[in-house]
Amino acid sequence: MKRMRLLAVAAVGTLMLATGGVAGAAGPKDGLGVSGTALAPDQVGYSKNMKHMSNTPHVGPFAGQFGTDLAFQDDRAYVGNYQGFIIYDISEPSAPKTLAQVDCPGSQNDISVRGNLVYLSTDSSRSDDSCKSVSQSVNNPASWEGIKIFDVSDVTAPKYIKSVETKCGSHTHTVVPGSDADYLYVSSYGPSAASADCKPPHDLISIVKVPHADPTTASVVATPVLFPAGGNTNTSGCHDITAYPSKKIAAGACMGDGVIMDISNPEAPKVIETVRDTNFAFWHSATFNADASKVVFTDELGGGAGATCTAEVGPNRGANAIYDLSASNDLTFKSYYKIPRLQNTTENCVAHNGSIIPVKGRDVMVQSWYQGGVSLWEFTDSTAPKELDYFERGPLVPTNLGGTWSAYYYNGFVYSSDIQKGFDVLMLKDPTLRKANSVRLSEFNAQTQPVYPIK
Repeated sequence: MKRMRLLAVAAVGTLMLATGGVAGAAGPKDGLGVSGTALAPDQVGYSKNMKHMSNTPHVGPFAGQFGTDLAFQDDRAYVGNYQGFIIYDISEPSAPKTLAQVDCPGSQNDISVRGNLVYLSTDSSRSDDSCKSVSQSVNNPASWEGIKIFDVSDVTAPKYIKSVETKCGSHTHTVVPGSDADYLYVSSYGPSAASADCKPPHDLISIVKVPHADPTTASVVATPVLFPAGGNTNTSGCHDITAYPSKKIAAGACMGDGVIMDISNPEAPKVIETVRDTNFAFWHSATFNADASKVVFTDELGGGAGATCTAEVGPNRGANAIYDLSASNDLTFKSYYKIPRLQNTTENCVAHNGSIIPVKGRDVMVQSWYQGGVSLWEFTDSTAPKELDYFERGPLVPTNLGGTWSAYYYNGFVYSSDIQKGFDVLMLKDPTLRKANSVRLSEFNAQTQPVYPIK
């Protein structure tokens, strides 16, 4: 979602622990094969090969706050929220259990997990770096934004151990693992001449180094300028970066540019390929296919708040753009993909976060579309992508920002973070995708793409 300082949470934060999941209540009768504008408010629609396993609503101080991104480790899901983050036990996908709620407000709390550490992005101007901070003007030099680091060696009692301030805050971050340290590529944007610490030009990312031996010594080690000539949006910054560490490359969605970077030296990434598209309003995120021969870039037209899944907007805006990626890292545009299910004009809907399904010989992806729901789609033929299955809810009443923020495949199930409704678990029943269930990872951050052991 675009930078929304007005949505910064101002509540005082404390560390609160909770146990036990809460089952979500069904709304109107579910509708097999019902979708888009045919769905009643809060009605659930789905295709024949998509099964809704469970819903766990936000509770306590998280009720009414926006759910955001997801990360995974072993039998646990880590779910970001504007109010902090939640850790769920997902050993039984039909009945997730809450292990901890960490009350630590700050937009948008983009999250990742590595070993015993959780990294959390703060992209709203705060009075200080504590979990008791309140909103404070960006014009105040004392305001803070950046990376927070938690020790989760005890998943029921996370400990806040370190903060690192970064230029223009941290809208998202990407973990690039190193032999003796993690590197966090921090994306931020929205510079302003009136801001105390976020002035243009801002065609850079911040790189935070987190030494494995002592994470409390984490610091910014570089702020490489990716666009010395100014980029396509004139000193705005990047939104998101997806790294493929085994191939030493990364794909960046940088406002007006889609880029490929050489990250062989993690402290000095270099842009080696750049593409632009007049149909793209806001280059939001990127996903490689399994062998990195393709990249899917997303266009977050309307910043996540717009109703762009309508006939008036059409199929080529607010969509995915599929590019073939050559061995020499050249990008070639092939086609667009957008969900075929038209949504109401009250529903925010646009391409958002997703991940691939590890299936041999095919390129299949599951992806969030806000109130357009979860889409399972295939781009094995780069020129002819198609939707395979879906899950979605009818429009929110009263009208509000909502829908699924992130939907990722992890160890046999699809997990979705719904902005308003909480944590959803879905099962894919398509028999042609069954072999993906045998692929197991011990840790998964979608913006750090693994080498899948595809069978």
